[in-house]
Amino acid sequence: MDLSTPPPDLYGRPRADTFFRFLTAFGDRYTPALGSPLLRRNPRRPYSRPTEALQLVVTARRQVAADVVELTLADPSGGPLPGWQPGAHLRLTLPSGRERHYSLCGDPVDPAERSGYRIAVRRLPDGGGGSAEVHDTLHPGTRLAARRPRNGFAFCAEPAVLFLAGGIGITPLLPMVREARRTGLDWHLVHTGRSADTLPFADELRALDPARVHPRTDDEHGGPPTGAELLAHAPRGAAVYCCGPAPMLTAVQRALDASPAASLHFERFGAAPVTDGEPFAVRLGADGPELPVPADRSALDVLREARPDLPYSCKQGFCGTCEVRLLAGTPDHRDRRLTSERRADGALLPCVSRAAAGETLVLDV
Repeated sequence: MDLSTPPPDLYGRPRADTFFRFLTAFGDRYTPALGSPLLRRNPRRPYSRPTEALQLVVTARRQVAADVVELTLADPSGGPLPGWQPGAHLRLTLPSGRERHYSLCGDPVDPAERSGYRIAVRRLPDGGGGSAEVHDTLHPGTRLAARRPRNGFAFCAEPAVLFLAGGIGITPLLPMVREARRTGLDWHLVHTGRSADTLPFADELRALDPARVHPRTDDEHGGPPTGAELLAHAPRGAAVYCCGPAPMLTAVQRALDASPAASLHFERFGAAPVTDGEPFAVRLGADGPELPVPADRSALDVLREARPDLPYSCKQGFCGTCEVRLLAGTPDHRDRRLTSERRADGALLPCVSRAAAGETLVLDV
């Protein structure tokens, strides 16, 4: 190829095309100008303000399974709420100040639900107190703040879909099931739990299509299902959407290659187990105590033993609730939220971030 001779114009004439000659000249000047100091973003300029929190009030509460309550949250003035898509969640600030994420389980296209968000919460006796607070204090008339819905578990509406829900894991999947039914997809749902009374929304699911909804309880089958048993319901080439406890997700991941399914999308109840960590240490302030962090535990878990009031929510590195300031040390950032600028300024999410073996991170805690 002769790179020194211009190609003919659009009509095959042996001279450079006038339009492209002009376009090339414009690009030669415009592209370098984009990097000029006047056009680059000023790093000292503050970022835009975060979106103002929603002010919500509890308008309805009902029991949907053993130890599971459903709440409807609305604008106090009765106005419409921001729209959302299946898989989205709300970040609620509870009356105590705790922040927790709860999946939206209503119907985003139902006009009757545009004025209210529905969430369902199971009481966890050994949890961090958020579920107990929801059950004990959130009654009709209670006001609380929330961030606008965000979606980290989007539904792609593939032609064939298998939904796998473990107990309360049905909450993000229920809007997806409604969407799959509405658009005529080839879908099936397996809903697992300890017993029938622990399965939320059982009647609502059966009403969608009893032939495609498969309840599966441990007490009737002698224990939890295997991954292969769950994936046996998948249509050939199906996309799998799974939400449930860690053992269920692990079983499905291991059995996926041998199943009829083609892909897997999942959302965890909590943090993934630490499998590739190294032991390190965190120090509480420049002169504070030094705490060892084992290879299989998170820095957040260790910090909360010394500082029980340290806030947290997702434990998965995307909400930013547990952010602390790093004073010294070299971290291994593993979050999905902080920008490189924020990390350079010392921001750290201890729920997932770690350090090299033997390293000590000094935190402003």
